[in-house]
Amino acid sequence: MENYKEEICVVGIAGGSASGKTSIIKKLKKIFKDEILMIGHDFYYWNNDDLSMEERRNLNYDHPKSFETERLINDLKLLKSGKSVQLPIYDYTIHTRKKETLKVFPKPVIIVEGILILENKDLRDLMDIKVYVDVDSDIRLIRRLLRDTKERGRSVESILTQYLKTVKPMHEEFIEPSKKHADIIIPRGAENAPAVNILVEHIKTLLKKNEKNK
Repeated sequence: MENYKEEICVVGIAGGSASGKTSIIKKLKKIFKDEILMIGHDFYYWNNDDLSMEERRNLNYDHPKSFETERLINDLKLLKSGKSVQLPIYDYTIHTRKKETLKVFPKPVIIVEGILILENKDLRDLMDIKVYVDVDSDIRLIRRLLRDTKERGRSVESILTQYLKTVKPMHEEFIEPSKKHADIIIPRGAENAPAVNILVEHIKTLLKKNEKNK
């Protein structure tokens, strides 16, 4: 479906690592179904094929320079103009991109998700709604331990070492301050039903507005 002509609503969902962004996106998908395209900032981690596995493990993945954000910005512009794009696919188990890409097409709602998406002004300027999911650091750490051991095959020791070395300091330096750019702040994550409902209503309002402007 090339040259999509509908108006597109871009929703940015930010927050610290393991804050529950994915759970909120799942709720939105249940409501808006096929109207949603989800793009993770994590897809755009740089390709680290030129580094050894040990060097990849020791990279700081929570710094803005870890992402090829300019490519994400360009891809979003293409999608908003009605064109398809090839998304990179990142493999957490080997800390680099896969060879293949994923072709996606524009949809009425594009959700951009990631820890640092509100840190970059050019990226923020493409968003119609900016959301920050705000969850206590101890809860986020527990969730990260469970996720990374089960889904990414990592040891508890490596997760805690990374957390103290880069995740916590980068959160304090870049992620937490980006909260000031949010239009909607959701404390406690997906379990905060009233806040999630506010987000849902905002998206519905934008879609109705776009429908009228067709």
